[in-house]
Amino acid sequence: MRKGRYLLKRFVYIIFVFFIISILMFTIYKSLPGDPVRMMMGDNVKPEVYQQQYDTIRAQLGLDEPLPVQYVKWITNMLTGDFGYSTEYRKPVKNVVGVPMRNTVMLNIFSMLLVFVISIPLGITQAVKKNSVFDKAVQVVTIVGYSVPSFVIALLAIYAFAIKIPLFPISGAKTAGFNGTGMAAALDVAKHMALPVLVMSVSGIGSITRYVRASMIDALRMDYIKTARSKGLKEKVVIYIHAFRNALIPIVTVTTWWLIGLFGGSIVIETIFLWDGLGKMMITGLNQRDFAVVLAMQMFYVILSLVGNVIMDIAYTLVDPRVRLEN
Repeated sequence: MRKGRYLLKRFVYIIFVFFIISILMFTIYKSLPGDPVRMMMGDNVKPEVYQQQYDTIRAQLGLDEPLPVQYVKWITNMLTGDFGYSTEYRKPVKNVVGVPMRNTVMLNIFSMLLVFVISIPLGITQAVKKNSVFDKAVQVVTIVGYSVPSFVIALLAIYAFAIKIPLFPISGAKTAGFNGTGMAAALDVAKHMALPVLVMSVSGIGSITRYVRASMIDALRMDYIKTARSKGLKEKVVIYIHAFRNALIPIVTVTTWWLIGLFGGSIVIETIFLWDGLGKMMITGLNQRDFAVVLAMQMFYVILSLVGNVIMDIAYTLVDPRVRLEN
């Protein structure tokens, strides 16, 4: 009952914040310089019919109405699944974002899996071998990986694995003109995805590994660990069952925020590698004043962030039953 009331309050909070942010984002983008209708029409329209076509398109897009009316129509349509009309792609936004959404989700899922598979065992091993040569060496590597900007890592990865050792393609989500299916198509996508996934994972591995190490060191100092060892439990049971479970709360916090930021961080990587994802689409939309696409992408990230907060709170109760959700 208490958890139900808490989740209801959080749901109301999400709705309230969502509408406040939507108003701010809509106002900001509508205030930016540039006319999407003129960019949509181009320079090939005859002067004598230019104004007439301009007014017609502007009316069709609803840009001739007051800003509050535009917002109400936009938010109402968006809540019913109509995200507007893309002036760049000349089609409804919902018909444009399908493939980029799939590509971005796929890129982020593989990056997430790679980060978890490497960082959690690595952080635990560091904590167990604290102050050893291995621990100090990994600390240096993770600090570098966490500190170096992603675009620098991207340039180094391109130089190393696409120029000096040409293992992977530099750009795109698939080979131009490739018509293969099944396993051949999957391998082609995997080759193109390898460098973006590698670059996106470096920072995550560095940060998550350091948090896992710090949390495990704190957990291994606790009295219950000494008690578990004195009872004759195997060291693996002590480390992976008792210590790691109690070290999960700070790890859940940083991991949740990292996952939320991962989608936003992929914008830079997708632009560098010309990966056909949401990030690349957002940059194109900003350059072309395609505000329907940009607003749809921005609200996706807003929802992701708000829902991530609730997921983080619920995850606390799953990893540690002592934590209770307040009503």
